[in-house]
Amino acid sequence: MRCSTTSSTWSAARSAATPCPRANGPERVSERDFDAIVIGAGAAGLMCAIAAGQRGLRVLVLDHANKVGKKILMSGGGRCNFTNTGTTPANYLSANPHFCKSALARYTPWHFIELVERHGIKYHEKELGQLFCDESSKLIVKLLLDECAAAGVDVRTHCSIEQVMHGDSGEFRLRTSQGSFSALALVVASGGLSIPSMGASGFGYQLAKQFGHEVLPTRAGLVPLTLTGKHAERLQELAGVSLPVEARCNGTSFRNFMLVTHRGISGPSILQISSYWQPGDDLRLDLLPGIDIEAQLQEWQASRRDAELKTLLGEVLPKRFAQRLCEHWIASKPLRQYNAPELRGIAELLSSWPLVASGTEGYRTAEVTLGGVDTDGLSSSTMMSRHVPGLYFIGEVVDVTGWLGGYNFQWAWASGHAAGTAIAG
Repeated sequence: MRCSTTSSTWSAARSAATPCPRANGPERVSERDFDAIVIGAGAAGLMCAIAAGQRGLRVLVLDHANKVGKKILMSGGGRCNFTNTGTTPANYLSANPHFCKSALARYTPWHFIELVERHGIKYHEKELGQLFCDESSKLIVKLLLDECAAAGVDVRTHCSIEQVMHGDSGEFRLRTSQGSFSALALVVASGGLSIPSMGASGFGYQLAKQFGHEVLPTRAGLVPLTLTGKHAERLQELAGVSLPVEARCNGTSFRNFMLVTHRGISGPSILQISSYWQPGDDLRLDLLPGIDIEAQLQEWQASRRDAELKTLLGEVLPKRFAQRLCEHWIASKPLRQYNAPELRGIAELLSSWPLVASGTEGYRTAEVTLGGVDTDGLSSSTMMSRHVPGLYFIGEVVDVTGWLGGYNFQWAWASGHAAGTAIAG
């Protein structure tokens, strides 16, 4: 194993820690005790390490990847949608919707914004409270690593966990590719199953089960939907077409853009509703959100009665999309030829267009993992296990999943901070 320069820098930052070897080869570091070990150098893990390190604890962060914060780096198109100013518990899905309240209340978006501003990172609001870096997501990773360095946190990459043990003394002992380490507190911040090409795995779930925790069924969230059959045949030639819609499923709705893809549909509104949809569920789209469609049709019939429906729909929808609607779903003819019940039926179709999705693109492209470690086994204020003292679960590995738009990062910061301060307390 070779430790990255980042890893060796943070190892050397603490005199009590053994420096990470720079040479190539499977060199192993001798055992060294810490107050806390964090598994996972993502948003939640690094925030937890910072909170504990700032309070005087000796903290070790381990990650099997070649660099820290990979999902941070790729998020927001490389600009990192690092929080959302409108964050509330209602923006999260969980078997226990109350679980996230405590952590979110104690570490708010404004706490992280203050940290961003202190590091001189310029940012902007894109829409709906979503905050992005003006320049690069690399600045958020640098912020976290700089804070780790200042707090004396030891961050090691290229480090695989081979075994985790918990002794009668309450101490956690880890055997890794870089040696054995021990601590009285162990924090699991290993993430979910989303984007396996970036190293995502079910390691955190396996560890939870090892220590007696229930893991709720997982599935891909914030993910494009796939189409088969007639819908696929009718829409696949429209790949690249985008339009604003309101997607509705199971009593929840999101208004934003939909993008037609070669395999189905994507875009913010579809990614959002995907977390609430499962195969077989009724999915409806309002193709003209915010418009009284029946009134619009009646107005057209009065003022432009000789114009064809497809022509008029092409003025309020992408022309290719309107053309395809009238080829397969609505018989187009001059407006004067429709009677009132027919116009009402067209309005109902356009405002509640049924789309039969066959599945999702899966974890390969999903931004988050729904489900995970059951919150019934955790303290909502500290993130500590109710079964094993000193064991904590934070971030995406827990059954708390946010909407699209910075909410999942805010959960990472909040849950990480809750665990880090609890360990130090």
